[in-house]
Amino acid sequence: MWPLYAAGFTTAFGAHGVAASLGAHSRDTVTSLMTLGALLALYDGAEVLLKPVFGSLADRIGARPVLVGGLVAFAASSALYVVADRAGWLWAARLGQGAAASAFSPSASALVARLNPAAKHGRVFGSYGFYKSLGYTLGPLLGGVLVRVGGLRLLFAVLAALGAVVAVWASAAVERVPPLPRARQTVFDLVRGLTEPAFLGPASALAAATAALSAGVGFLPVSGARAGYGTLATGAAVSVLALTAALVQPRAGRALDSGRLTVSRGVAGGLLAAACGFAGATLPGLAGILLAAVLVGAGTGLITPLAFTALASSTPKEHLGRTMGTAELGRELGDAGGPLLVAVVATAATLTYGYAALALLLALGPLFMLVRHGRRRPRT
Repeated sequence: MWPLYAAGFTTAFGAHGVAASLGAHSRDTVTSLMTLGALLALYDGAEVLLKPVFGSLADRIGARPVLVGGLVAFAASSALYVVADRAGWLWAARLGQGAAASAFSPSASALVARLNPAAKHGRVFGSYGFYKSLGYTLGPLLGGVLVRVGGLRLLFAVLAALGAVVAVWASAAVERVPPLPRARQTVFDLVRGLTEPAFLGPASALAAATAALSAGVGFLPVSGARAGYGTLATGAAVSVLALTAALVQPRAGRALDSGRLTVSRGVAGGLLAAACGFAGATLPGLAGILLAAVLVGAGTGLITPLAFTALASSTPKEHLGRTMGTAELGRELGDAGGPLLVAVVATAATLTYGYAALALLLALGPLFMLVRHGRRRPRT
């Protein structure tokens, strides 16, 4: 399992390590906010378009070849900018990194499910989420240090080495899992499967959790700056959020496997925690920011392993790659939608109203689950 955890760390570290360093340390390459925004969108845009494609490919030819091939492509794309060191090649390298991550990220998730019995899915998905969150946490910090020491080329050289090492490790250590025979499906069958509650519920929960995480990381530092706090305090708040999410995930997975927690209650509790976090962000002072960081981190950390476990348990093994890739697509949409919602409402009113709008949207999830559960209860 360790190479799969390393693959999760690699995609998270590559995404946030470069993204956090582009605007602050590469003014020679990024000449305007529009250019910066386009460069940031390249990685996520490639993932949105290609994750379902590579997930289906993993079902067809096996997840292990797609995993190793994606890691090799990630290393090659990173090395491209190290060799060329030109602005145009930075675009190509970033696009290649996003496309490569689209291959090995859903493949790693599918292998986590295939290589472990259902009774351990909560634990292994919790551990996978922990190392991925660790990559999100360390990416901006270590990426900034590397860029300060040796520029973007050093950061991309480290990413190339990381991708190559994990590719060799996965090739040598990950068990070969042959693809399973699949029944032929029509477009109607595909649409029906993606709109069933067994998929739509966990995928929507993942999108909501990612929206909360992304909005918290993006806007809690803005609240701190407006309150007069320095970058150290605001950076600590973001670190608390990411670290809380990382620490909660393995515990949530173990609680699910042991029967102390159910998916529906855990997801509802996670959504409520994140909603309360953004409600707390409307309070003045550093206490409100830290309260929001802890609650949003705990909520997202609670939802993520439970939702992935629910997807794995409800999906036939021969379609795990496609399901994980499509669920990752939902996460990417949430990653963009959460900050966008807060920004639109904050522009029209204030940032406080932006937080309140996202808190209300997150709170609607448990309410919808409660109403749906009430309709399913047998009448006496």
